[in-house]
Amino acid sequence: MSTMNISLPDALKAFVDHQVSARGYGTSSEYVRELIRKDQDIQRLREMLLDGAGSAATAPADGGYFRGLRDRVTQRTGA
Repeated sequence: MSTMNISLPDALKAFVDHQVSARGYGTSSEYVRELIRKDQDIQRLREMLLDGAGSAATAPADGGYFRGLRDRVTQRTGA
């Protein structure tokens, strides 16, 4: 694992320290890693949404469509 050092103003460091203690992180590095992972997830979702918006239109996603999705998930999970 690589190391990266960052400089923060006192107010931001205090905020991070509070988040670490209040939310049960072991270290500030754990907190920052989670923030970065969440940002990566947001970027991937944005890319998927833009890809979908640029794709050709298909059948509308109406109630029947979502019932079919639920049925497929139920069959796979056995719920």
